Amino acid sequence: MTAPLALSSPCVDAPHASTTVRRLGPNEAAASVPALADVLIDCVHGGASVSFMAPLPREKALAFWHNVAEGVARNERVLLVAEDAQGAVVGTVQLVTAMPDNQPHRADVAKMLVHRKARRQGIAQQLMAAVDDAARAEGKTVLVLDTVTGGDAERLYERAGWQRVGVVPGYALMPDGALCGTTFFFKHL
Repeated sequence: MTAPLALSSPCVDAPHASTTVRRLGPNEAAASVPALADVLIDCVHGGASVSFMAPLPREKALAFWHNVAEGVARNERVLLVAEDAQGAVVGTVQLVTAMPDNQPHRADVAKMLVHRKARRQGIAQQLMAAVDDAARAEGKTVLVLDTVTGGDAERLYERAGWQRVGVVPGYALMPDGALCGTTFFFKHL
């Protein structure tokens, strides 16, 4: 079992006292696929624009997380999870570290997800602080992410020190098929 990550910065809202954020190794990532699929399905069905359309079939969610676990095993990405007091996965974020040769200092932050039942408890802030720490541990100094324009995540990222680069209107679809803009952010560590 991988130890919890030490957070480098306090959360704006007090983090949920019984939530632990930790990095999963390859075996743990593979074993966590069903729980991660549950979080992804909940987020998509709750309206999150995270690359999938609703309704998201469980088989598709499982296949996505199997690919992520394989990426962890190949050292192409870091997978962090937030677990509640019972050890259930309630949130996750990834750090994609496999970059082109001319970008060894950069990583992408992807799929920052918190189950709807666990929101408004500071878990997303814990995950973002932990992804910063994971990036530092991987020697990454420039992080990039994108999110749906006008969503709650924009405010979260700004509070966490991310800089807005710009918006691309009509970049993606919401899970119901409506077009949405995407806002791009970066952060120097």
